[in-house]
Amino acid sequence: MSRDTALVTGAAGGVGAAIAKALHDAGFNVGIADIDLVRAQNVARRLDATGGTAQAVALDVCEGSSFESARDLLVGRWGSVEALVNNAAITAVKPVLDITVEEFDAVMAVNLRGTFLGCQVFGRLFKSCGYGRIINLASLAGQNGGTSTGAHYATAKGGIVTMTKVFARDLAPFGVTANAIAPGPLDTPIVHKVVPEDRMAQFLANVPVGRLGDAGFIAAMAARLCARDAGFMTGATVDINGGLYMR
Repeated sequence: MSRDTALVTGAAGGVGAAIAKALHDAGFNVGIADIDLVRAQNVARRLDATGGTAQAVALDVCEGSSFESARDLLVGRWGSVEALVNNAAITAVKPVLDITVEEFDAVMAVNLRGTFLGCQVFGRLFKSCGYGRIINLASLAGQNGGTSTGAHYATAKGGIVTMTKVFARDLAPFGVTANAIAPGPLDTPIVHKVVPEDRMAQFLANVPVGRLGDAGFIAAMAARLCARDAGFMTGATVDINGGLYMR
């Protein structure tokens, strides 16, 4: 049986690299896409030193042509692409009244426009093939207003939740699903940077489960939603936040 192929954006480190590993472990060929090609190549080598099932991909998510080049590279390499995980993002923390227009636009360009372009470019491919899986990384910040992040980051992540529903609705008749995952604070370097160690105990006291989340679990959920038997789940946002936001 041939392996399905997935592209993961922002996969040179952190949650993206964990998602790439989870998909690879689940039997996917994986395109490790990142603007930092050298780091992406390191991840690809760790997954498969022979290069047979892991391919580093240079990708600037702000450019549709870059997504098209990534698509063509993977189709040329493995014949098709079945899944896309839009993970690439930049995190910014700044009081809302101090955010400049340039800072707002920069965060929106990567986090929201980048997700839109990926969904659009690969959505066209998946529609033409009659099958596809799209996973978008949203955030708790997009649901609760971003109590520990900037308004531009929170706004972009909230937009991803809505955008996911639009793509899910429009692509559902063509065998394509689109879902979002909204993590809360994870045990990752970026969270430890935003929340200094001398404030961590106080921070965790406000998390109902009393601890940070695991990037590996986020990755496993992404891989599960990319599976062939996940076709009845679309337009959903999976909350993984330790009880900080409950519907």
